[in-house]
Amino acid sequence: MIDSYRHKGMRKKMVQELQAKGIVDANVLLALEDVPRHWFLDNVFLEIAYQNQAFQIGCGQTISHPYTVAFQSQILNIKKGQKVLEIGTGCGYQTSILAKLGAKIYSIERHRPLYLKTKKLLKELRVRATTFYGDGYIGQAAFAPFDKIIVTAAAPYIPDALIDQLIPGGLMIIPVGEGNSQMMTLVTKNLDGSITKEDKGAAAFVPMLQNKE
Repeated sequence: MIDSYRHKGMRKKMVQELQAKGIVDANVLLALEDVPRHWFLDNVFLEIAYQNQAFQIGCGQTISHPYTVAFQSQILNIKKGQKVLEIGTGCGYQTSILAKLGAKIYSIERHRPLYLKTKKLLKELRVRATTFYGDGYIGQAAFAPFDKIIVTAAAPYIPDALIDQLIPGGLMIIPVGEGNSQMMTLVTKNLDGSITKEDKGAAAFVPMLQNKE
């Protein structure tokens, strides 16, 4: 995998732009500067990989904007060693950022071709993550509970199974809504098992699909 000085320079500029947009978590910024985004994209995107854009990655899915990756990561305030469930492995970019932050990652992808491709890539990149082909709506009860949950696709509602798999005091960031726009929602599971929801701004994600293909 090539990571030229030019790409490192583009990455540094991307991080400066993210800072200007309000990303202040130093660990998140360092992770985005460390992880080459172009490794997760087709070569056709090589020259524009560090623009704040979403790009197609196959199966009708997209890699999230760098700002979205940074924003969701910052909101979760991930600490080294925390167990994180990721719904939507995609191309593995967000997974790799979580790994840089020191998380123990369990990641679910619904699209089998994407799951197989990304599982292989993450292994080649030596990114430590346990990946699954499955339905994100039901999570991964066998490995629960999780300290944090990150959902990288739009859900029409907050799945009860995911709330159940959070530790008391745990956090989940999830875009909620149907259509072209959703609300980024931070869910806190309180110590008594109830939840608190906070709106964190408008978002635009591909839909989260139920059941395996």
